[in-house]
Amino acid sequence: MGIGIKELLVILVIVIVLFGTKKLRNVGADLGGAIKSFRSAVKEGEEDKKHAETEGETIDGEVTSKKNEKV
Repeated sequence: MGIGIKELLVILVIVIVLFGTKKLRNVGADLGGAIKSFRSAVKEGEEDKKHAETEGETIDGEVTSKKNEKV
């Protein structure tokens, strides 16, 4: 027993009636912008880590190169 197509359509109609299409469009645009900025932040973090690895720096207490380790 799950949610079928008819139930999903009824829920969709109720949501559109309650919030309106303009409000839903704004929510969608805001959600898309949040996803886009999250992806760019993740990409920037990966680039910073790669740069630190080539420079032999430490990131969050983790040694990225053996140059910095004491023998």
